[in-house]
Amino acid sequence: MLHHVSLGTNDMARARAFYDPVLAVVGLRFLDTQQSLNYGVGSFMVSLTRPVNGERASPGNGVHVAFYAGTRAMVDAFHRIALAHGGSSDGEPGLRPHYDPNYYAAFVLDPDGNKLEAFTYAA
Repeated sequence: MLHHVSLGTNDMARARAFYDPVLAVVGLRFLDTQQSLNYGVGSFMVSLTRPVNGERASPGNGVHVAFYAGTRAMVDAFHRIALAHGGSSDGEPGLRPHYDPNYYAAFVLDPDGNKLEAFTYAA
């Protein structure tokens, strides 16, 4: 079972200003900050951290984190709120029938370029 996902950031304050409202849409709340920003619910956590090797954080090509949203309205809100807090669109909210006839998703890039998705199968 997946326990946590870590994404790199070069600016912790900017990351928190982005992730606090964006992850709230999908039900993840801010937990704490020690050397990273941690968001979660239950036993799952998303962490934003500076790379431990001291190098600049950079997004991986083909890597993205997908968050389940209960409704299409949540997917729409995820996209809208991400853009309002410094993210950029990497795919407007809409159906992705090549995945599933009911697969509704939106894709964004966070301020560091990490790719995030919110999706639902709800009609």
